Amino acid sequence: MPRFKLKTKLVLAITGMVFALVLALSCIYVSQLIDQRLIEADSNAAFVAHQVLEAARKALESEPSPAPADSADPAKLHEAMAAILQADAGLNSLLQSVIGYSPTIYDAAIVDSAGLAMFHTDAATQGKPLPTRPDFQGLIHGGFLRQIAVVYGQPTVYEVRLPIQRDGAPFGEIRIGLSTVFLKSELRPTLNRALIFSAVSVLISLVLAAGLSSRALQPLEAIARRLDAMTVEVAPSEPESPRITDEYGAVNTRIDRLGRKIRDVKEIFSALKENLDQIMGTLQDGLMLFTRDENVVLVSASAERFAGRHRAEILGRRVDEIFDDSTRLGRIVLDSFALRQPISQREIEIEDGRRIQLSLDFIAERGQPIGALLTMRDAESVRRIENEIELSRRLAAIGRLTSGVAHEVKNPINAIVIHLEILRERLLQLDPETRRHMDIIASEIQRLDRVVKTLVDFTRPIDLRLSEVDLRKLMEEVASLAEPEARQHGVKIVRQEGARPLPARIDADLLKQALLNVVLNGVQAMPQGGTLVLSSQAHDNSAKLEIRDQGGGIDPEIRDKIFNLYFTTKKAGSGIGLAVSYRVLQLHNGTLEFDSEAGKGTTFRFILPLTMGADARGDEMAAESRGA
Repeated sequence: MPRFKLKTKLVLAITGMVFALVLALSCIYVSQLIDQRLIEADSNAAFVAHQVLEAARKALESEPSPAPADSADPAKLHEAMAAILQADAGLNSLLQSVIGYSPTIYDAAIVDSAGLAMFHTDAATQGKPLPTRPDFQGLIHGGFLRQIAVVYGQPTVYEVRLPIQRDGAPFGEIRIGLSTVFLKSELRPTLNRALIFSAVSVLISLVLAAGLSSRALQPLEAIARRLDAMTVEVAPSEPESPRITDEYGAVNTRIDRLGRKIRDVKEIFSALKENLDQIMGTLQDGLMLFTRDENVVLVSASAERFAGRHRAEILGRRVDEIFDDSTRLGRIVLDSFALRQPISQREIEIEDGRRIQLSLDFIAERGQPIGALLTMRDAESVRRIENEIELSRRLAAIGRLTSGVAHEVKNPINAIVIHLEILRERLLQLDPETRRHMDIIASEIQRLDRVVKTLVDFTRPIDLRLSEVDLRKLMEEVASLAEPEARQHGVKIVRQEGARPLPARIDADLLKQALLNVVLNGVQAMPQGGTLVLSSQAHDNSAKLEIRDQGGGIDPEIRDKIFNLYFTTKKAGSGIGLAVSYRVLQLHNGTLEFDSEAGKGTTFRFILPLTMGADARGDEMAAESRGA
């Protein structure tokens, strides 16, 4: 089926509407004209019929009455009356003048009740029966199409009838014949003019419709060009829509293409927004991105700690609605925005004693400001991270050093042991003093060998045997292992755990050893007894395991050394336990932190990532625990 252009459709639609309107108006006009002319002809015929009736009555009255004998015979009476009418000069002149000058009246007759013509304008028809012709009233009420058929069809004669009564009884009727020729002669020119007017109107409407459609479609063409410019880049794999040739179809195709492109951009934007929200949620720094109007459009979760408001309350607000000039942080930020002066890594102390590293950068493009980026960091956290990095660097350096030393020392030790055994075999007779020195040498060589093995084990890569474990159960096992030594020192172990399971993928043996090292250190830090608290709870997407003792605390001057290999303050200590624990946490992508206060004790904090979908896994673990 062929498709038409939108312009062609508009032209056809406008032309069709104009044609329908012209046709309707023409039909109404012609119908009214025909009705008016028919009614006028009917009125004229009725008037003539009454004149004929009056003339016939006068003619009959002017003549002497028939003899009584004639009156008794109806046939003779009919003949006498017909002769009077036919002979009356007034009646004849009336009908002749009417037929001669009236364009509508075809003939006239006086008919008796039997249908015989008593008088007729056509003398040859007098005394003969007249055929029945259609009633003119039927044409008047016959409808528009019937009237049009009469105008353009074959000529027809209709009748207007006027009944005649004699002595109160029907006697006959007067029939006036009306020919449709007058309708043809009078109405056909009018109808032809209406047809010509309709044709001219249709032609004019075609021209106007073409012009109007061209004018109306210009915006669509402009829109199509703009859409082409917007959708010039289409993905190669994107299926093209079926080609539509009209203007509307072309615009619709381009809009569909633009819609697909917008949907693709929306999907990309949603993915970027989701990734950005995840980054903002885990970012340690407090970030706020402002527009040129100083409205916040991007906030990290950590910014809540500095602004004192929830993240949702900060988004969309102005800088003067977020910060208060009554606080030191607020004054500095607001003054910098007011003066458009950036802040370069400035450290300030706020009212609660915390120290914050603050920086503010104003972003510009082509010399025009487009926004600002405010960064806030907890100075203590920054220093702690720097210390952890430094400690990791030291442990790595020590690892590289000890690995080389252990390799170089082990071979001489093996040679010394071999030669010492050979010397013992050769010196069969040893005095007690020489044997004692030989035993001391052997003992020290063995101790040196154990140190070298420890170095080798510490620097050797560890193959983790990971499995999913509830960290609360692991803390329970560590407490059970440390219970005997705790009783010897008079220490009571107290466990505090949350209701939510803590599923994590770990090497249970390694982490258990790391926890046990810290727990035993806590027990040994309370020689006079006390309470050791083991707590485990969830924090965001991480597990926080704490070991809190009531010992004397760690001196401030040695706090940055406690994780160093072989560093110890105990007489019988090896200085390996905390270093091993720290390394185990690094292998599990966790952190080991501590807080210590002189005379009140120390708290070690193990922070480990929970598995993905920890809530669901936790529910499963809880159900398994209840079932067990």
